[in-house]
Amino acid sequence: MSKVEGGMKCVKYLLFVFNFIFWLMGSFVLAVGLWLRFDPETVSLLNGDKAPDTFFIGVYILIGAGSLVMLVGFFGCCGAVRESQCLLGSFFTCLLIIFCAEVAAGVFGFLNKDKIIKDVQTFYTTNYNENINGTLIISYQKVLNCCGTAENPCLDPTKDTKDCETGIEEFFNTKLYIIGYVGIGIAGVMIIGMIFSMVLCCAIRNSREVI
Repeated sequence: MSKVEGGMKCVKYLLFVFNFIFWLMGSFVLAVGLWLRFDPETVSLLNGDKAPDTFFIGVYILIGAGSLVMLVGFFGCCGAVRESQCLLGSFFTCLLIIFCAEVAAGVFGFLNKDKIIKDVQTFYTTNYNENINGTLIISYQKVLNCCGTAENPCLDPTKDTKDCETGIEEFFNTKLYIIGYVGIGIAGVMIIGMIFSMVLCCAIRNSREVI
């Protein structure tokens, strides 16, 4: 009896600590998602008419998943403290849903990387050919430290200036890798959370049967 209770307390506190860490990671994912969405440099590049919005789809998935992770982490802590099978069962179900969302965000970032970059490059090239001195073109050149395109370079570029198609590829490669690594990394942590919740549910059920 005492061994069962001691094991229960150990598992319960472990799950509580894990869920607190889980809540902190949810805050981190949400912060990363909001940064990617409202980063002034990114917004300035995708703020024109007919600008491709594919990049923001992965960002919105990350923001939604981060918000849910924070909420679920809170309920997971409550379920661990109260030893509630109902709360822990709901926690496990939500973890499974968020796990799928995080994997989707990560896979989206990696699989659609080339398409997103190509869409932005096409958007820039179209606007560049229409108005070489437009506000949007100036924003690209300022943010990416670039000028012109591969087919239509600047007349008098400086030594370190690259064409903007290369700048776009480098800029969005970095952002999309962040989405991919954060999504898949958090999904891996969720697997541990699901294992912990299953162990605690089984321990609660077994302890009640012993009693």
